Amino acid sequence: MIRRPPLPVVLLVLLALSSTFRLGAEAPPAGWFPFNPAPDENASDSVTDLRKLNEAFAGEHGFIRARGGQFERSGDGEAVRFWGVNGPPHDSGTPGEYRRAAQRLARYGVNLARLHGPMFDAAGRPDPTKVRRAQELAAALRAEGIYTHFSIYFPLWLTPKPDCDFLHGYDGNQHPFAALLFNPDFQARYRQWWEALLLTPNADGKRLVDDPAVMGLEIQNEDSFFFWTFSEKSLPAPQLEILEHRFALWLEKRHGSLDATLAAWKGQRTPRDQPTAGRIGFRPLWSMANERSLRDQDTAAFLLEIQTGFYRDTIAFLRKLGFKGVITASNWNTADNRVLGPLEKLSYLAGDFVDRHGYFGCGTRGENSEWSVRAGHTWADRSALRFDPEEHGKPRSFNHPAMDTEYDGRPSMISETTWNRPNRYRSEAPLYYAAYGALQGTDAIVHFALDGADWSVKPGYWMQPWTLLAPSQFGQFPAAALMFRKALIQPGAVLAREQLPTASATALTGTRIPLDASFDELRLKDVPAGTIVKPGQVVDPLVHFAGRTQVDFKGEEPALELTDLAPYIDHQAQTVKSTTGELLLDYGRGVLRINAPAAQGASGDLAAAGKITTTDLTLESPLDLIHMMAVALDGEPLRTSHRMLVQVMSEEQTTGWQAADVGEGRRKIVSIGGDPWQVKELAGTVRFNRPDAAGLKFTALDLNGRPTGSAGQGPELKLQPRTLYYLVEDR
Repeated sequence: MIRRPPLPVVLLVLLALSSTFRLGAEAPPAGWFPFNPAPDENASDSVTDLRKLNEAFAGEHGFIRARGGQFERSGDGEAVRFWGVNGPPHDSGTPGEYRRAAQRLARYGVNLARLHGPMFDAAGRPDPTKVRRAQELAAALRAEGIYTHFSIYFPLWLTPKPDCDFLHGYDGNQHPFAALLFNPDFQARYRQWWEALLLTPNADGKRLVDDPAVMGLEIQNEDSFFFWTFSEKSLPAPQLEILEHRFALWLEKRHGSLDATLAAWKGQRTPRDQPTAGRIGFRPLWSMANERSLRDQDTAAFLLEIQTGFYRDTIAFLRKLGFKGVITASNWNTADNRVLGPLEKLSYLAGDFVDRHGYFGCGTRGENSEWSVRAGHTWADRSALRFDPEEHGKPRSFNHPAMDTEYDGRPSMISETTWNRPNRYRSEAPLYYAAYGALQGTDAIVHFALDGADWSVKPGYWMQPWTLLAPSQFGQFPAAALMFRKALIQPGAVLAREQLPTASATALTGTRIPLDASFDELRLKDVPAGTIVKPGQVVDPLVHFAGRTQVDFKGEEPALELTDLAPYIDHQAQTVKSTTGELLLDYGRGVLRINAPAAQGASGDLAAAGKITTTDLTLESPLDLIHMMAVALDGEPLRTSHRMLVQVMSEEQTTGWQAADVGEGRRKIVSIGGDPWQVKELAGTVRFNRPDAAGLKFTALDLNGRPTGSAGQGPELKLQPRTLYYLVEDR
């Protein structure tokens, strides 16, 4: 099975290639303009500079803790929402490069960086060089008010050799999926990585374990007993036997003996059952989720106990080291999110908050398409605002990574998410996440992935599908970060609340509010061939676009409180209205209207929507993909604000990009192109409807947010073809 290289390695290759393959001299296509901002180290006059949103330095007001379903600063009790990124790369770089990257992140409203990479070498030994670089990057981020969240283990980063002394039975080709959950020798080595990272003094004699700028620690990335990678094929016999033996001991305690166990199971056996040797095997996850026999229920209870126990023990170890920030278990999906999903979330309650991953894919196909974009690959453009399916002709897919649920009153994070390239609708992402993250009470959104501090498409003979420093993504951060971090969109009412006792979860009765898997193409490789990843909601999934949902693992019997959704969801009109009245999604046309006091605008196919009116604006555009937002810079409602930012975006592509239709809604890449980015020219009007609108002053800003000249006077702002940002003032 072909796998993506570790992310830091991918980034190093891309950065090296990007200095060689530059196509900036090529003429832009008609109707597009190059997005190639000048250096912005000195941003003192930038209207879009959001550095002031951050603390003077991260941790200025104490460690981050989880309380009352949100993150807050321990020093002053102030609630914090995190608008974050995965990266910058910390496998290489200098303190100066780290400082420049941190300054740019802060200017665009980022206050959290997930540093996702191993702290060990190929043999699994702690790596002092990786630790030192992580310290240097964390220090640079801290100085700009950006917290760090460390993710240091992903099974894909380790390939044990046959002579590995802490993981026996591997052949140098397999990754140790699930082994960390139960192998004590592996766990001991794993703890050495945390000790090296947290306890090693830096050049100034300071340790990360004592630094309140370290927001959180992640125990492991994308691994679980309840995902497809837990199987006989993924675990070599010496490892599987460790777990089978523990299962047998657990069953003897539960049923009195293995004979009594097998009798209770009515003789249901597996080929790996060896009761005389003190080992009992595991049925496939598909069988567990679909047949749910007593054996399956016992298996679920055992696996939950082992997985939860590992998380609890690891958290106790990290606390003993002295770490005072927040800790999360993992972030993964399951083989069946309706039946097995509750078990995964239950195990996460050992930690301080619940994390997850999700990608909005575009069905890319071709060699290594799960981690690269290359000539010859095919894809399908998909709009999330329309819930387009990945396959042409299929029904709408009411499933999206922005959908969130609160579990047992814990804060919620999405630590990896994006719209994958080359989807032309990728520019929907920032406003979509900001609006619906705020509505659902999501506490942290961490975009994937910042692969360098330059506005580059990272060209070579391939590009990666998640580049974040792109006009469609990072270029829309100013308004999106303000909306999300400053709570300009209000949380919705709780529309669905499920009570799900632990006993019901282990009995495999399932949840009525599952969050279906939103895989990127990389992890779809782990889903067995022929398996259908299908929606399993019982509650209308559009509830997540109307308000909040909660699941509590308590009580004696399962129960569901469901508010009447008819006032908010209209399937005939194909609209969803938020309980706050601030968001209206017209998924028939593919348009999101945002109408909050201090943030108003529209996103999507405005050509189809025609004139859109909010409380204080009227918006029009002939484009079928455009995003137009007005956000108050002074915290006042737009009706009375003295300083406002108008931000617009269309869509992006590389210079020299070429593609051809191949039928059934799919396109084929002919040339991936190169630097610089190109943005489709803007067109449309933003009319202010407040009483003093005629006296408003419009100033055009450059790509770094600096004033370039007058864009006219109110009440109507006519968009300039190549201007993304405008300052609006009332005097």
